[in-house]
Order: sequence, then structure tokens, then C-alpha cells
Amino acid sequence: MIAGFLQALRRLFLVQGAWSYERMTGVGIGYASEPLLEDLRLADPTRHAEAAVRSAEYFNSHPYLAGLAVGALVRAEYDQVPGAQVSRLRSALTSPLGALGDQLFWAGLVPALMGLGILGVVAGLGPWILVAVVVVYNAVRVATTWWALSTGLASGVHVGSAIARSWLPRAAPLVGLVAGGSVGIALPLAARWLLPPRPHAMTIALGTLAVALLAVWPLGPRVNPVRFGVGAIGLAALLAWGLP
Repeated sequence: MIAGFLQALRRLFLVQGAWSYERMTGVGIGYASEPLLEDLRLADPTRHAEAAVRSAEYFNSHPYLAGLAVGALVRAEYDQVPGAQVSRLRSALTSPLGALGDQLFWAGLVPALMGLGILGVVAGLGPWILVAVVVVYNAVRVATTWWALSTGLASGVHVGSAIARSWLPRAAPLVGLVAGGSVGIALPLAARWLLPPRPHAMTIALGTLAVALLAVWPLGPRVNPVRFGVGAIGLAALLAWGLP
């Protein structure tokens, strides 16, 4: 099973390689599931044939969280869950995994790291900050994929409850706030940095962040990443153009 897990993990990075309008990432999900279904081939050839067909059916969610679906669906096949219920589980996972993945990665981690990378360049950290951004992003990607596959395999049909109890729903909005803040601070600083004389970027960034966090604290859930980012843009612009 360890060999199958590692092979499935490697294949999860390729789930979009067979993307199509008809099945979206379904074929990629089937490709990633096959190494984990090998033991089922020997134990129950009929069930394996049915599971292989089901594993490649339509599926559309965020590719970085696809391991949750792969693991849960494979575990359900080994647990002899009725095929119709496995298909319903597959359909039920589509929207939540897509929404969480988009919020965590496309609207969170990617802009957050881009904003921090811009801030690093403005602060004089040079090209190494860009290398660090790439390394951190891929490290999070690998760790998330490993966690997703492990959690799915351990949870089976109870994967929804496992997701609800995990770090994932709590991390997504927090990363979104980091994205709004970092991009909001980076944009005016980068514009000001391009014009001589260049301001003290780190002082402005930390000052803006401190003021923004103090403003956010009493407002609580009424502050979302977009509002936080717009507020940070305004604060950073005032500081950037107000300093000599």
C-alpha cells in the first residue's frame, strides 16, 4: 500500500493532464486512483472493474485538493460501500473542494506570496525573495497534496466531517486576509519605489500592517480580504507619498 500511496501521490500532480470538457479532471482522478486499487484487483476482480470505471467518471474541483476525493473514494471501494453511494459521494465532494481550493490557493496563497515577493524586492532583498516565494509555494502544494490523500484514505465516506474538523476551512479565510494585506501594501509601495527618492519600504509596510490590523480588530467578520486589501492600499499610499 505504501508503494501505491507514493505512486498515487505522484500522479495527483498530473490530474489536469487529461482534462476534457466531458469529464473535466475525471480521467486524471482515475489515473491517480489506479495504484491504490491494485489490491482490490486480486481480492475482488468484479468490484475492481466497477471501481476503475467509477474512478474516471466526471469530476470537477480544485486539483490541489483532489487527493481528498481520491483517498475517500478508494477507501469507500475497499469498504464495499454500494456503488451508487460512492457516486453520490463523488458528486458531493465536487463543489466544496472546488470552493475551498479556490479560496485557499487562487484567491489566497498565490496573491499573498506575490504581494510578499513584491515587498521583498522593494525592501532590497533582491532575487532571492523570488526564489523563496517559489519554494514556499511548492512546499505548501506538496504538503497539502500529501495531507489530502492521507486524510481521504483514513476517512472514506466520512471525509466531509474530516474536512470540517481540519485546518482547511479555518486557513482559507486567514490566507485571504494575508493576500489582501500583502497586495494592498505592495501595490502603492512598488509604484512609489519606482520613483526617486525611494521610501523606507519596510517601515511603511510594517506601519501600514499595524494600522490595518488595529482597524480590523473591532470590526471582526465584517472585514473580508477585498476590504482589507483596499484599506491597505489607501494606508500604504498615504504613507508612501507622505514620507520624503
